[in-house]
Amino acid sequence: MNSRRWLGGCVSAGFVAALMAVNGSAHGQVPSSPQPAAPAAPAAPAAPAAPAKAPAKAPARPGRPVAAPAPAPVPAPPPAPVTRSIVVLVRDAATGRGLANATVKVGELVAQSDADGLVTLSGVVAGDAVLEISAPEYSPGTLTVLSGESLSRISLAPVLPPPPPAPPAPEPIPEPVPAPGPTQEEIDAQLLAAAAAEEEAAGEVIVVTGSRIGADPLDKQAPVLQLGREALERTGLASVGDILQQLPMSGGAINSKFNSSGNFGFPPDGGGIGAGAIEADLHYLGSKRVLVLVDGVRWVNGSSASGVSAATDLNTIPLGIIERIEVLQDGASPIYGSDAIAGVINIITRKRFDGVSANAYTGGYHYGDGLTQKYDVSWGNNTDKMSVVVSASFLDQRKVLSADRELSDSPVPGLDNCESGCSSATPQGRLVFTNPNTMEEFNITLKEGVSGLPNPATDYEPFTREKRFNFSPYNLVQTPSQRLGVYTGLTYRLPHKINFRGKASFTNRKSLNQAAPEPLFIGPEGGNGNRLDRISIDATNPYNPFGFTFDAATNAYVVTRRPIEAGPRRFEQNVNTFYVSGGFDGTFDLGKRHFLWDANVAYGFNRGDQSRNNSFNSAKLQQALGPAHLDASGFYRCGTASQPGDPNCVPFNIFGGQGRNGEGTITQEMLDYVTFVQRDASEQKLTDVTANLAGEIVRLPAGPLSMAVGVEHRRLNGFFEPDAVVTAGDGADVPAQPTSGNYSVSEAYAELRVPVIAGKPGAQLIDLSGAVRVSDYSFLDPEMTGKLGARWKPLKDLVIRGSYGRGFRAPGIGELFGSQSRFDAVINDPCSDFNRAEVPQAVRNRCIALGVPAGGGYEQLNPQISVTTGGNRGLKPETSDSYNFSVAYSPEALKGKEWVEALDLELTYWDVSLDGAIAPLDAQLQIDRCVSGGDDAACSGIKRQASGTIFDFANTLQNIGGIETRGVDLAMTFTMPRKPFGQFRVTSQSSFLIDYWQKDPAANGFEITELEGTVAGEPERAFPKLKSSLVIDWFFGEWAAGLTTRYIHKVREQCRDLAGNEGTCSDFNETDDSLSTNLLDPTIYNDVQATWRPKAAPDLTVTAGVNNLLNQDPPTCYSCSLNGFNGTTYDVPGVFGYVSAAYQLQ
Repeated sequence: MNSRRWLGGCVSAGFVAALMAVNGSAHGQVPSSPQPAAPAAPAAPAAPAAPAKAPAKAPARPGRPVAAPAPAPVPAPPPAPVTRSIVVLVRDAATGRGLANATVKVGELVAQSDADGLVTLSGVVAGDAVLEISAPEYSPGTLTVLSGESLSRISLAPVLPPPPPAPPAPEPIPEPVPAPGPTQEEIDAQLLAAAAAEEEAAGEVIVVTGSRIGADPLDKQAPVLQLGREALERTGLASVGDILQQLPMSGGAINSKFNSSGNFGFPPDGGGIGAGAIEADLHYLGSKRVLVLVDGVRWVNGSSASGVSAATDLNTIPLGIIERIEVLQDGASPIYGSDAIAGVINIITRKRFDGVSANAYTGGYHYGDGLTQKYDVSWGNNTDKMSVVVSASFLDQRKVLSADRELSDSPVPGLDNCESGCSSATPQGRLVFTNPNTMEEFNITLKEGVSGLPNPATDYEPFTREKRFNFSPYNLVQTPSQRLGVYTGLTYRLPHKINFRGKASFTNRKSLNQAAPEPLFIGPEGGNGNRLDRISIDATNPYNPFGFTFDAATNAYVVTRRPIEAGPRRFEQNVNTFYVSGGFDGTFDLGKRHFLWDANVAYGFNRGDQSRNNSFNSAKLQQALGPAHLDASGFYRCGTASQPGDPNCVPFNIFGGQGRNGEGTITQEMLDYVTFVQRDASEQKLTDVTANLAGEIVRLPAGPLSMAVGVEHRRLNGFFEPDAVVTAGDGADVPAQPTSGNYSVSEAYAELRVPVIAGKPGAQLIDLSGAVRVSDYSFLDPEMTGKLGARWKPLKDLVIRGSYGRGFRAPGIGELFGSQSRFDAVINDPCSDFNRAEVPQAVRNRCIALGVPAGGGYEQLNPQISVTTGGNRGLKPETSDSYNFSVAYSPEALKGKEWVEALDLELTYWDVSLDGAIAPLDAQLQIDRCVSGGDDAACSGIKRQASGTIFDFANTLQNIGGIETRGVDLAMTFTMPRKPFGQFRVTSQSSFLIDYWQKDPAANGFEITELEGTVAGEPERAFPKLKSSLVIDWFFGEWAAGLTTRYIHKVREQCRDLAGNEGTCSDFNETDDSLSTNLLDPTIYNDVQATWRPKAAPDLTVTAGVNNLLNQDPPTCYSCSLNGFNGTTYDVPGVFGYVSAAYQLQ
């Protein structure tokens, strides 16, 4: 790797803070709970405290401020008592052992520690909590546990009796040397063992994202971002997927702003997608390369009745059940298996809860649309033997129409005409044909206001660009969705330190997206690739005014019509997800060595059903446009008198327009015969069996060598079942065939952590770690992945980490077994109207060589070209090499200062090289390489009619070259001490994208496309070089307020100044407009929120907020398929206000 580029990346990352200050923004979006840098390693045993010393305060810990014992001159009002639970480990400062019978007090709550030093305080008032800790023969201490945190620890110094009187000639008395204390690993084992009996801490200690070896949850072993419940609530968002997509390190993934067509072929990754799904992407590596866990166990992939996806739909996980979210920003395939290339999202559910809590949320845009309402209620009960949590939630998100936003009300943003970007399939129709009697060529459309049977001589006029149809107002900027979720979790404590844990979850999602009425392109020049290309419009059709038959044999033709009488296409999804898991875990000792174990079985089921209204049956349309005759009653019937057709058939009027009054000439009777409701379904099942064992193997001078081993067996099943009409080839799309498949995998792993040095000057801790995993798939040769890591703490408040990992992702069921289907992509054909002056002669010559007529008369009729995609059973696994280097610093010297309570900084450099990426080549890139680049390999899947029209565009999945990307993430948390005016906390997260290179196959090997700072892909994604967030929180008594500023750096898109939209590109290339680009300016969003916890009603919390306070519109995107902006990166246009109320009763 180029060292100069690496240095530049680091320097650029260092400018993030300055950029925030200059712009007054840098707001990443999701305020996280402050996370410490990795805490200091266990130091050498401290000497006993002198007898005469005053009681010492608890030693400060990185990221955990300790309240000063002296009271503030003007005490701040106490926070309102919404309650939570806190777990504290009390230790002997000299030996590190847990202190039994230590007293921990906060307010009126008092509890004592157990034999391991663990104490659980339930009913602690929400907000920052100041704990008073005391124990016999130990100096007391105080500890501040910040809002949103639930685990902490403190060490108390022993008070020794005074020494005996000194003799007349005293000899130097050597300083007492305490007995060897436990290492950090022993302390970890203490926490884990005690937490297994303490349900409150069970999930938090045992589930440590990034490692299977038990570790102190306060001691970060890897770059993990934690988002607690309060941090999630402060976003003002109602979905966990929306929250994760606002993180600066998040890439562009599917969300509710993506009004996808819902067919199997789109996006072209073998999985399809339907409206309403929300996925997560880290560092732009794709949602299928992010592993989603719930309590450390794999979650089932999503289904939207449009394919068999390889990614998780986060809408299947209700927000109300979440205690916190841990985001591992590093590859972890050796620990967790396939898919964990970009990172891991581990969602930790609520484990222990007493009482009832209810929450209500409502919000909407200032335009009066997009109303979102969310309600959830939870009940919990905890006893010595059992803990139960039950939760139910409901969310209703309403639609936002494209017609109601200026940015998205036309195909080309900012243009109020159809000179460019609109569709040639119009309500008045378009006829391109050759008269077989005169051989005269026509390109005409019906005049406005014509009723009855048109007169070919007077009622038609030439078709021009401005007569195209604006389909945008029918689209959606935000798709509507309703989600119902029910969850229950159970923990039952058995004898011998064994626990049974189980959970069950059910979610139902009803969502919808829509598009303009389906366009009909009838005839061989339609380029449909299906029956519509072979339909003849008979001369005897009663609505054919021309007196001759339209067919391929006598006249090359295309007749287009937008039957708006049928109404918009509506795709309605009904998705059910059921997940159940159960297992046992526990602890045991062998001698002085401590071990943890667990065994689990999980089953996930996801089924999606989709109905598509107003679909056209091409077989019936062929009959309705064919021969017709008058029956005995004087009515026109399909077929001939000697060979009558279907008695239910009604002749179809494709030549009429909207008539004089705009009522349309296609009757409901006609539509009833040729349209149908298309019903598709897809399903996925996951069965996952795991067993893990972790503990100490041998004691080394620097501490115990720890190891984890485990086995896992997974079985995945999935299918996609399209409608029978579509399967038979009678739909208006390319026929889709059923897809089904399954595979299984058996895996074993081992993980090792080796302490090398501990408690030495310049090396408070040095340890090494490694992991290896062997995966045996039913359709692949065995695969092995591995990871090596090192951690060094030169100082107590500084930790340096580095790792290298080999990643792996097996193809998904849709990618392997997906049948061929179609998606309609917005593609600019470089050969369309190639006589324009800005088209280079080399491009014209290339187009002619590809079969486009030399006269230059070919014009692309439809901006959307049908692209055929499908699975590939010959796919190989993706592999990756990941490098991660991070520095975490929590300067002890600043803590306790007048204006600094805590400061935590963390910088992470990441570098991922992905080989054999499973994807199709970008369709626009493919045709550009074919035409402009002269690449015959890219042309091999593109076929044209004699007129030049593309009728077949193959884009099958393959192991294309790969992806190389690297960048820097920076996190900062600054907390001020409490003052008379309150307390401030500043949190910042930034992600700087240094490189993002995509390697695609080309005629001479591979071609590198640099995507950083661009908009590219299908669906389109933005790759800004910098995304950042800045959160400023203020706490004062009953009140809390916050400002969140999110910054998205500028990006550039390809932008052609086509006829009719000249001037839209900011950087127009006069020589070759395929090289023209447009700049999307930097974007800054500002969100505000205020929370009130009244003293008079301590169980009530009221919150109000506004997202996008300054009404910042997303930058205009001309290459984006829909709505004029990139919905995977930017917010829905408009100011969004919301209020919420939460009530908790214990």
